[in-house]
Amino acid sequence: MERSELKGRLESLTACRDILAQAPMAAACRLLSALDSRAGEPVLSAWGDFLYSLGEKGFDSPGVWLEHWLLHSDGHWPNAVAQDRSTPALDECARRDLETLAALSALDAASLREEAVRLLPAEARGAAASLPLWEPYPLISFEKLREWYRFHGAGPFAHCRAFLWEGDRLLPVERPDAPAQEELMGYRLQRAQVEENTRALLAGRRVNNVLLFGDSGTGKSATVKSLLSLPGTQELRLVEVSKDGLATLPQLIRTLAGRRQKFILFIDDLAFDQDDKTYGVLKTILEGALEPRPANVAVYATSNRRNLVRQTFSDRAGDEVDRDETIQEKTALADRFGLRIPYLGLPKGEYLELVEYLARRAGLTLSREELTAQAVRWDARHPGRSPRTARQFIDSLTL
Repeated sequence: MERSELKGRLESLTACRDILAQAPMAAACRLLSALDSRAGEPVLSAWGDFLYSLGEKGFDSPGVWLEHWLLHSDGHWPNAVAQDRSTPALDECARRDLETLAALSALDAASLREEAVRLLPAEARGAAASLPLWEPYPLISFEKLREWYRFHGAGPFAHCRAFLWEGDRLLPVERPDAPAQEELMGYRLQRAQVEENTRALLAGRRVNNVLLFGDSGTGKSATVKSLLSLPGTQELRLVEVSKDGLATLPQLIRTLAGRRQKFILFIDDLAFDQDDKTYGVLKTILEGALEPRPANVAVYATSNRRNLVRQTFSDRAGDEVDRDETIQEKTALADRFGLRIPYLGLPKGEYLELVEYLARRAGLTLSREELTAQAVRWDARHPGRSPRTARQFIDSLTL
């Protein structure tokens, strides 16, 4: 492709048109315009902008950046391919766009620099002659890119498995805290229920939303996060939603509908004050909205409270005429989780077995009798027999 044609082809991108809003692409268009108009000094400025904007993205080659952008694109065509709804016309537009981007990726920087030198007066040619170069790069083919979208999906969900939803922004988590299954302690029956529900979600079946409630330190959050470490869950994505993000949760759910991946919206340590009306948003999402929850999305929440909404004695003894209905409304949120799993404190015998296991793993040489006696004393001062308490006790012995 002639360079004179390339500028027009870039300006007429269609399937990949959203790349024109990227700073390196805007700088590349300015550089080509300056060369075509034979304006020497604008070439120097655009050249610097081009390489600077690439550097800001973490790249020193336009071709490598272009391929990275394409593989991470969340545009119309990648999503259409991933959801098996691309049309022949859209594919043809994408093929033409990739030919254009491949031509940009293959530009010979040395030849462009020589041209820039000739455009400048003699006293300024030294600046052009020292312009930094980049290496041409063979861009990924249309066929390979389309297969990538079909197999991995589109956008950030093709590369990351964990995300944070903050307000109205989805932030990838490159290294999520996902405990391995062997790191979890106790509560096998509870964890088996969560896993069974999750595997049904991955199989494409409609599943229950899940509420894990009970004592602090029992591993409710770890159970949910560990789902990413289960074998055979490559299509699973975990999105942690803060309470502040509940109001915009419908917006997030709409963006997830129809994607090939399966999504767990994880709300940790969920609880509402009695006058907090935001619980109505979640109640509608769980059940009752005109817009149904997509089959590839489920809500998993953890809470130290069974009913999620804090109540006071005055709630039950007040003078409201419909007091019972008000109480029922406040407890109805938990009822909308089809699967409610209790995580209660461990029985004494099971707790001591866990202490023994952790002591062996830590290499402690205390006798069983001495270990048990110290564990009982620790339990008296630190109430709440949970994996967290047991781990803290063992940590105190290794100091």
